[in-house]
Amino acid sequence: MVQITGATKLLGVMGHPVEHSLSPVMHNAALQALATQQHRFLEYVYIPLPVTAHALPAVVSSLRELGCCGFNITIPHKQAIMPLLTETTAIAKAVGAVNTVWPTDDGWAGTNTDVEGFLSPLQPLNRDWSTITPCILGCGGAARAVLAGCAQLGCLQVHIIGRQPAKLEHLKSTCATTLSIDIQIHLWEDLAPLLPQAALLINTTPVGMSPHIQASPLSAVEIDQLPKEAIVYDLIYTPNPTVLLKQTQASGRIAITGVEMLVQQGAAALSLWIDQPAPVDIMREALLACFT
Repeated sequence: MVQITGATKLLGVMGHPVEHSLSPVMHNAALQALATQQHRFLEYVYIPLPVTAHALPAVVSSLRELGCCGFNITIPHKQAIMPLLTETTAIAKAVGAVNTVWPTDDGWAGTNTDVEGFLSPLQPLNRDWSTITPCILGCGGAARAVLAGCAQLGCLQVHIIGRQPAKLEHLKSTCATTLSIDIQIHLWEDLAPLLPQAALLINTTPVGMSPHIQASPLSAVEIDQLPKEAIVYDLIYTPNPTVLLKQTQASGRIAITGVEMLVQQGAAALSLWIDQPAPVDIMREALLACFT
C-alpha cells in the first residue's frame, strides 16, 4: 500500500452535501497509481470537504493557510466561489461558474473543466448539432457549463427550463454576451410543448441524486413525448443509472450517464494540479467499480 507521510499534500472536493461524491474514489485511485509507478510515497491525497454557504469564505481562506494544492467545487458553490478568487480563466468567465481551483502567489485561481467533461460523450456521436435545439433542465452552475458546451458543439439555440424566474433571467443575461447561442428561457410548467422537439435533453438539476434516488425530473409519459432518436443526458452519476435514465432506456431512446463527464472533468483538474497527465483509464475503472 502506498503510504501517506508528513509531506503528503491536500486536494479535495468542496460542496454541500458532498457525502455522495465519488470524486475522492477516482482521484485517490489515480494518485496511488502514479505513486506506485514512480516508486514514491503518496504525494497528494484527495478528501471530501463538506462546506455550507455561510462557511464558504472562511474555509476557502483557511485552506490557503493550510497549503491546500487545489480543490473541486460542486453544488451549490460553483458561482458563489467566484468572488473569492483573484483570477479566473476565460472559459470560467464565459460560463460564469468555476469547478476547479488552485493556488497562486496572489490567492486562488479558478477554471471550469465541466465543459470539457460534458462534451466528451457527445462529440463522437454522428449528429448535425446545428439542427438540434437542446433542452436544459435547471439553471445553476452546471447548466452554465452545459450551455457553453452546446455552443461549442455548434447548436444555434437552446431552451433552459427552471423554477425560479429571476435565476433564469440572470443566467440568460450573463451568458448571452459571452456565448454565441440563442438562449430561450422557460418556467417548468411550460416544458410540455418543448418535449416533441427536444432531440437532446440534459438534466442539470439534483433531482434523482442520492439520497433521493427514486425521484426523476420527468415522468415516463413525458419521456415518451421526446423524439424517438432523442438523447437524454443526466449529469448525475450516482446512482448509475438514475431513474430518469432507466425510463429513457425503457423508452428506446439514447441514455448518457454523468460518469464520463465526471471522469473527464476530473482528469483535466488533476492534470492541472499535479502538472502531469492524469491516468484517465484508472480513474474510470475506479469509478465504475463503485456501481458493480
